[in-house]
Order: sequence, then structure tokens, then C-alpha cells
Amino acid sequence: MSGIRIGKVTHYFDRISVAVLELTDKIRVGDTVHFLGHATDFKQEVKSLQIEHQNVEEADPGQDVAMKVAQKVHPNDAVFKIVGEE
Repeated sequence: MSGIRIGKVTHYFDRISVAVLELTDKIRVGDTVHFLGHATDFKQEVKSLQIEHQNVEEADPGQDVAMKVAQKVHPNDAVFKIVGEE
């Protein structure tokens, strides 16, 4: 199992547990992502994505996308997509 860096966290909304990601690679609902930073280290499945408050199934490099997160994240935390997991 390995991960591909797909972007970083730019914002975190504490009250609603939503992170905004600046993407450098594609992400889609159903992917497993790994958040990694100074005080952050967890994996979760992508349950939903939003761009401009609209639900989307996937987002492309260069887009900013919002997703609900299971734990607190911080600006500049790296986001990896887990690949090769059976």
C-alpha cells in the first residue's frame, strides 16, 4: 500500500468538521485518503465532496474541494490518496 500526494489542506471549519483541499491530483468519492501533518495522522474514506456548495463525485487538479473529515486537520497538512490497497 502506498500513497500519492494529491494536495494540501487550506482551511478547516471546526464547527462543521469540513476541510478545504487544494488539489494537485484527482480525488473521487470512495477514495481512501491519508491526512498527514505536524499534529495530524489519520486515514478515512471520502464520503462526499463539494465544490462551491455543490455535491460532486470527483474533483480535478487545480480545484478547491470541501470534504467532511473524521478528525481535526490543519492548514498545510498534506493529503495523500491511498493506492494499491486490497
